[in-house]
Amino acid sequence: MASAAEQLAQNMNFGSFAQAKELQKRILFTIGVLIVYRIGTYIPMPGVDTNAYASFFQNQQSGILGMVSMLSGGAVARMAIFALSIMPYISASIIMQLMTAVVPSMERLKKEGGEAGRKQINQYSRYLTVLLATVQAFAIAIGMENPDPTTGATIAIDPGWFFRITTVVTLVGGTMFILWLGEQITARGVGNGVSLIIFAGIVAELPRALIQTLEQGRTGAMPAGLLIFMIALIVGVLLFVVFMERSQRRLLIQYPKRQMGNRMMGGESSFLPLKLNTAGVIPAIFASSLLLLPSTIAGFSAQSGAEWLRTVAALLGPGQPLFLGFYAFLIIFFSFFYTSVVFNPEDTADNLKKHGGFMPGIRPGKRTAEYLDYVLTRLTVLGAGYLTIVCLLPEALRAYSAIPFYIGGTSILIVVSVTLDTVQQIQSHLLAHQYEGLIKKTKMRGRRR
Repeated sequence: MASAAEQLAQNMNFGSFAQAKELQKRILFTIGVLIVYRIGTYIPMPGVDTNAYASFFQNQQSGILGMVSMLSGGAVARMAIFALSIMPYISASIIMQLMTAVVPSMERLKKEGGEAGRKQINQYSRYLTVLLATVQAFAIAIGMENPDPTTGATIAIDPGWFFRITTVVTLVGGTMFILWLGEQITARGVGNGVSLIIFAGIVAELPRALIQTLEQGRTGAMPAGLLIFMIALIVGVLLFVVFMERSQRRLLIQYPKRQMGNRMMGGESSFLPLKLNTAGVIPAIFASSLLLLPSTIAGFSAQSGAEWLRTVAALLGPGQPLFLGFYAFLIIFFSFFYTSVVFNPEDTADNLKKHGGFMPGIRPGKRTAEYLDYVLTRLTVLGAGYLTIVCLLPEALRAYSAIPFYIGGTSILIVVSVTLDTVQQIQSHLLAHQYEGLIKKTKMRGRRR
């Protein structure tokens, strides 16, 4: 079976893609949904003075708002209806996953509820998304109503409760619509919908940032040596991320021989692959989301002139020691936490024992679970360190070298991870199509005989 699968994988080419009509429909559907999302990032929010906001964003784009705008596909820079993007849902997912780990009733719902339990938890996540988005949107509306300390101008054209209500309804509605688009991609398209939406936003902003950087090099605003170093570093970080994301530890699994009638069955061996970075890009996204929530609100509210809000916004700005410390801590924490969520050594050991599999030199059951936990912990330490270095590198460079955009970190991690995952799903669809064709040919030959 394994050799047949490898042979089918080798035979996959553009011809097989041309015959996979269902896959083509899925890809076209995904592209269409992403186009709808990109259009939404250009629809302005009502009641906002675009000139005043453009001036405010120009002064803040080197800080936390620049990072938020990158992740939202530029919607923050234009204060579009999708300005909150998908971040409230990510924050809600973090909270729900933490609750399923510490609240016994939620843990039972996840483990024993099956598909119905999973849907119930997803529904709770949506409710929490609405709550978090409402709080964020209201804080942003209040911030846009506050007059600028120097000019006295407000971003809101007509401050008041009507502006606050319309802002909350618009931004919350935009977030929920994006969430719906992501679910449609997951169900009817190719890849993970939420990840692809974040991916599309980052990729859409990269050309503008690259042109801006090259223009600074042409005009002499950025030294030529720094520009060359930055380009080389981008390529190096990209290759490093691809290598680390594809790295894995393969554990040998042996199956004993069994006699079925007059024939000996089994006696085969396989491998249990453990990725070096089991949690993927989730820790970086979760850490960024948690840091962006208070920083964005503080950045908007700092216009009111409150000294403590300005202090918070300054301390949590990109490149600041407090920001870097919290960022590193959250990445490491979520690396271990999410790894424990997606991979349970005890369940894996029990499944191996039920199917007769074992690791050479290790007793099945508890000993196998302990060994898996030992190996997984060592891999997670390396994976968490790799994620921390890649994410903190651009922050440090931007703080001390005035590099105008992110040359690694969360952006490159998301782009690489989503690309690899989407390509893998496309290959899976092609492989399934090849199997279907092989089964049909086998049935036709059987009928002829």
